This record gives sequence, structure tokens and C-alpha cells, in this order.
Amino acid sequence: MTRRRLLGLAALVAALLVATGAVVTTRLGANRPAAPAAGPSTAPPASPTPAPTTASPTPPPGADLKGPLNLLLVGVDTRVSIPGWEPHADAVLLLHVPAGLDKAYLFSLPRDLVVDIPPYPKARYPGGRTKLTHAMSYGSRVPGDKRNPSTAQGYELLRTTVSRYTGLRIDAGAVITFGGFDKLVDTLGGVDLYVDQRVESRHRRPDGTMRTLTGGGYTGPQMVYEKGTRHLTGWQALDYARQRYTAGGDYTRQRHQQQLLRALARKIRDQGTARDPQRVEQVVAALGKTLVYAGGGRKLIDYAYVLGGLPADRLTLVVLPGAGVSSGGAYRGEQLKPLGRDFLTALRGGRADAFLAAHPSLRVKN
Repeated sequence: MTRRRLLGLAALVAALLVATGAVVTTRLGANRPAAPAAGPSTAPPASPTPAPTTASPTPPPGADLKGPLNLLLVGVDTRVSIPGWEPHADAVLLLHVPAGLDKAYLFSLPRDLVVDIPPYPKARYPGGRTKLTHAMSYGSRVPGDKRNPSTAQGYELLRTTVSRYTGLRIDAGAVITFGGFDKLVDTLGGVDLYVDQRVESRHRRPDGTMRTLTGGGYTGPQMVYEKGTRHLTGWQALDYARQRYTAGGDYTRQRHQQQLLRALARKIRDQGTARDPQRVEQVVAALGKTLVYAGGGRKLIDYAYVLGGLPADRLTLVVLPGAGVSSGGAYRGEQLKPLGRDFLTALRGGRADAFLAAHPSLRVKN
């Protein structure tokens, strides 16, 4: 697999899914039967007049896919140790690939974004206006089976909600649990990331163990991520990307998540993971059932080949500004500021580059 194809694949499933795409594509290729080798004395003599062939070459996977494409990437808080715990969409990212399929934009929506969630009969959800994260939870409910919520159902309602809010058709996407992400990073040997501001962990001690949770909050020593280039293990990368009680709040966390995805894409490229069968199997085994892929009837490999020519420097990270929403003095959630909503309008109209040139503060630089 070429580096360009590997980078395109990384763009498809960026961080929450970035390595998975490379693994799936390589594994499919590795499982193809090898061409039989001709023996030195048993091969029939070559025909002096070989018969012409009329068979058309087999088109590559996804040859009929056209842009623009929109991929929904979701990280969920699923506490598998608690029966019936409903998955919460803790990270919601969109990858938009314009018609030319030669560049892409990755941006996040706040988990607490106040949106209209449509009715969802499968879960007997009547619809309502609430936080975006709840779309995953409400959609995951299985009538008559509270102990086994469906992540696939939750994704379906979240996808519909995001599509209606942004005005973008969602072509494919995937969901990965925090536990799966932790294992993914460790399987790759950790990740090198530029920490752009000092971050104190709310959840972890310096040795990686969980801090004590009491009625007044978490207590005990805290893991601290100092500014600068750092090598992060799986639990550190996940912990860092989850912190929202920092300067900038959830909008800073969104930026950090996007930076982590890009760092993972570089790691896969530099490590040559897709060319090492043993490494491929390790990553596949590590993910297990922590990944749910939803391709709308298309295989992951289709999107991987379509995005195979995407250069590394053509993936633009975008942070959309927002602000809190209050009602009666109480916090209700988040809303995008006009600048953030205007970016979505420009994106739909194919004017994202011009809009970002006029508003460079929306670009994530590091």
C-alpha cells in the first residue's frame, strides 16, 4: 500500500478510526489468493498465437463513488462493566471531502450542542430538543431489553440528527469506544503529539490509575500534560483528548481530539503498519468489538480507495466557535456562533477554502 493511499485511509477514519481503515484495507489485500506459480518442467508450452481477450479490467473498489462525501466519526463513553449503560456520544466529528476528492476538512460538533432530535420509532423515542450527545443514548434503547442497548441504533439516530443540523448528507461513518481507542494507540506503540497548552487531568493520577470519585468530585494527585511535544501511551492519549475542564472548555477539547487524529495518521504512515502483516493482526485483535462501522451499504475498502490519493497536507482541521445557552439562569447546552454556522453554509456551497482564507482563526495550526 502506498503512503498516499494510507493517508487517504487515515483521513477516512481519522483517529477514532484512522488505523482501522489501514488495517481493514491491508487485510483484505493480504487475504487475496496468490497467483499460482508455474513449475519449471510442468508448464505447458506457450501458444504461438494466444487468443485475444475481451474481458474488461475489473474496476477498483469504490470506482463509482463521487464527491462530495461526508463521514461521521463518533467516540462513545460506553461503560461495559455496567449492564444497560447507554452509550453517550462524547466526540462527534465530521470529515467532509469535496467533489474533487483531493482535499478534506475535519471538524467537530460540541457534544452539548442543543439540537432537534427527530422521533425514532425503533427506540420508541418521540423526539425532542436537547443535547446532541443524547441522540446516541436515546437511539440505543431496545424496547424490552434494557440491559443490551444497541450502539448501531444509537449511531443511526445520531447520524440523522447531525445530517439535519448541518444540512450535509452522511455517506458513512463509524463508532469506537474509549476502551477500543486506548488499545488502538498502545498497539501502535503510542503517539507523538504537540501539547499546545498545559492540561490537568480530571480523571487520572500520574501512574494512570483512576482518581478517587467522591460526592464532592475527584480527589488525589493529577496527571499533568505540559506544553511541548510529548509521547503519549494509550491511556494518556485518551485521557488528554477527553479533558474539557481547561481554558477554552469543550472547544479546546475538540481541537485536541482533532490534533490527536492527525498525529495518529502520521504515526501509521511513518511506522509502515499497513505493510507488516503481524502488526495488522495485532491492531485488528486489539480493536475487537469496540468498533462499529456503518457504510450505508458500501464497504470500508470502497472509501479507502476513493480517498487513496488524498495528500497529507490537504487535510484541514477546523474548530467551530460556539457559546453556552442558558434558560432561566440554568445552563442548557451549547450553540454555534454565527461564524460557525456560516462555515457550514460555505462548506455546503463548495466555498470552504475562501471562507477559511477570510477567517483564518478557524484553522487548527498545530
